[in-house]
Amino acid sequence: MVCDAMSDSLTRAPSHGFGDGSGAVPDPSLITYTHIIYALHALSVLIGVTGAATVVGSFVFGLPSVLAVVMNYARQPEVEGTWLQGHFQWQIRTFWYALLWMGLAGLISLPLVLLVGLGILTFFVAGLVVGAWVIYRVLRGWLALRSGHSPR
Repeated sequence: MVCDAMSDSLTRAPSHGFGDGSGAVPDPSLITYTHIIYALHALSVLIGVTGAATVVGSFVFGLPSVLAVVMNYARQPEVEGTWLQGHFQWQIRTFWYALLWMGLAGLISLPLVLLVGLGILTFFVAGLVVGAWVIYRVLRGWLALRSGHSPR
């Protein structure tokens, strides 16, 4: 009984499309697919929190998140015009922006390491900030999906 209720809440499509009432209602299997993608991202975050890697390191370079982004691109045409399109964009942007911000942090930190040894600290702080941002994005997106809304 409880499992049926949980299953229904994970696959139930809202009747309102996008939060503003526009957009088509997606196939329930795509809603489940989107939950799986969030679960893969959350697994990467969990690996970063509990393992030797950082949150952002395991998110950007970990197999679960890389697989999740590939899954996003593979099914992206199927969610166009539905409220899930916002989730796919949210997930893809979270991945690529995390990679971009850490790349920029590395570019800024490397000369600082060579000059004054401060780059290790700046890269560490950037990793903490971007890691917290990734956790926020995964949680906010997944909660919005569960509520049947776009994450924005």
